[in-house]
Amino acid sequence: MAKLYNSKYYHRDLSWLRFNHRVLQEAADKRNPLYERIKFLAIFSSNLDEFFKVRVSDIRQIKTIEKPLRKKLITKPNKVLKEIKKQVELQQEEFGSIFSSEIVPELKKNNIHLIGHSEFTATQKEIAKTYYNETLKDKITISRYATSDENKVFIENEALYLTTQLNETEFAVINIPQEEPRFFTFPKQNGKHYITFIDDVLKYNLRQNPKMEQDITFYSIKTSRDAELYIENELSGNLAEKIRNSLSKRDTGQATRLLIDKRMPGSFQNILKKALDVYNADIVNGGTYHNFKDFFAFPNPTNTTLSNETLPPLPHPVLANCESILKEIETKDQLLHYPYQSFEPLIKLLEEAATDPEVTTIKMTIYRAADESRLNDAIVTAAKNGKKVIVFIEVKARFDERNNLKWGQIFEENGATVIYSFPDIKIHSKILYIEKENEDGKSRYGYIATGNFNEKTATLYTDFGLMTSDKKITKDLNKVFLVLQQKILVPKTKRLLVSPYTTRSGFTELVQTEMQFARAGQPASITLKMNSLEDKAMIKLLYRANNAGVKIRLLVRGICSLVPGVKGQSENIFITSVVDRFLEHGRVYIFGNNGDPKIFIGSADWMKRNLSHRIEVVAPVLDDDHKQTILELIDLQLQDNVKARIVDSKQLNEYVTTDDPKIQSQLATYDYFKEIIE
Repeated sequence: MAKLYNSKYYHRDLSWLRFNHRVLQEAADKRNPLYERIKFLAIFSSNLDEFFKVRVSDIRQIKTIEKPLRKKLITKPNKVLKEIKKQVELQQEEFGSIFSSEIVPELKKNNIHLIGHSEFTATQKEIAKTYYNETLKDKITISRYATSDENKVFIENEALYLTTQLNETEFAVINIPQEEPRFFTFPKQNGKHYITFIDDVLKYNLRQNPKMEQDITFYSIKTSRDAELYIENELSGNLAEKIRNSLSKRDTGQATRLLIDKRMPGSFQNILKKALDVYNADIVNGGTYHNFKDFFAFPNPTNTTLSNETLPPLPHPVLANCESILKEIETKDQLLHYPYQSFEPLIKLLEEAATDPEVTTIKMTIYRAADESRLNDAIVTAAKNGKKVIVFIEVKARFDERNNLKWGQIFEENGATVIYSFPDIKIHSKILYIEKENEDGKSRYGYIATGNFNEKTATLYTDFGLMTSDKKITKDLNKVFLVLQQKILVPKTKRLLVSPYTTRSGFTELVQTEMQFARAGQPASITLKMNSLEDKAMIKLLYRANNAGVKIRLLVRGICSLVPGVKGQSENIFITSVVDRFLEHGRVYIFGNNGDPKIFIGSADWMKRNLSHRIEVVAPVLDDDHKQTILELIDLQLQDNVKARIVDSKQLNEYVTTDDPKIQSQLATYDYFKEIIE
């Protein structure tokens, strides 16, 4: 494998590819049930699609900068793109091998046969003809083009096509209907189940077309296009309306990848390159089939369970059956951990606030709204009931813009005040503020989380949420909302760290304190869990802490630009990454503080964008019980020797192996919470 880093920093995008390789490892891991392995193939494919639409397009934009300025940049776009293509094609090879050599044979062992059109029996051919004529025929277009034509051929973003060279002067492009299921299941025969891609139903029937040769070869192609919206002048006009009007451009952006069947002859590739207006650098070799994200819906026609045993969210030990969540928060801070614990208490908190006559104000941020949502319905109810409801909706949350705009309109129509995106900055914090008034005065409540207000992702992502009535925290929280309401410029907070104002400086001070302890010969440690670590200033600070003698333990799921294990730089830093059935999404920051740990949770990774270019909120965990809970849960992850990989100086993704009893941290975490309620 090529060297993906210099002595101090990995390139962020190449590091991300190593994360996606960890996803691919899960597809190869025979300890996972068969359909879980198939799901990880789908996740890998979906991740890679987004990578090309977003990150590769960003690198391409660097190439448009004038050459004198571009030469001053550290990033060399051509070199990076070349390395990306190399690594992706290596991973595609591994992907294809896992699928054909492992997954397909395992399906057969379970009497599930994934067959191509050349394997159709006479009966299956007749069924395929009927399905084609009744369902597919009217939904495809066979477009014929002259190989010498100078006009460009357009294929839709992320859509699937078959293409074939008809003769020396013509080629054809045929769309695979996106509105139909990708897989077709034939009737069971002799106890065996037969499934085929609709690609193969098309291939078989198209070969019967008298205008095509019987032995014609079809190749799958798919393009990924630049997904950036490129809003001109965010500082003027209605930004939300500009975003709404720009969404359609995403489907017609510049191609960033043309995924082809690697069997395609070079001469035909050259014809397609010219017709589709792409270059060698854009072409990535894949297998016979593309869009493996469709395997999220791969059918299981058997009566056999081929997936993980479900882990239904557990009831919260305090909030599940209480009469009033607001009263419980007044008594004691409450900590929730999804998806191990139910998202229901948060929904009930908003439903209670929406109908409580003493509640006067509700303020919250929404970064990614769920499609259908009881939580959002509660916001509507609160507005209808005359509460002062202020919702900040980030409509620049990539790929969720349309749904966020939809809910913003619904909130406005029902009486809420909706504030949309700010120019040149994203609101990434996950915060809620509730205010009530009674004869005893004003009460404030807050909720600060590491993940979104989204019921669906709360079943898939691991996240913490903190409910509190702490006077200083809730006062700080209201100041953040006053900034969002443009009533104050800077939130002068006492307990919360808020980007881009105090998060960087707050974390810097906490790291420096640990360095002072270490230099004084006292215990000094830093334990951080996050999605991504990329900010060079914070990495340099961790290197300094390493040299001061601070023990540093990191859990980084995705991008990690820090190079560990280098003498004189990072020999006291050890990093692991856990990839398992749930997406590790929580951000937890623990500083030893000479035996009295300071613990924070929040929405900010240690990336430049999170610390300097977004509104993020990080909260201290003050309750001793909750601090102990977090310490114990993080310790389970640090001990994981089943699903943890070592992030070392070469990012080889080797599994952690020890002689200790096996600990799969996600299952252990579920058991931890299960024991609490039993």
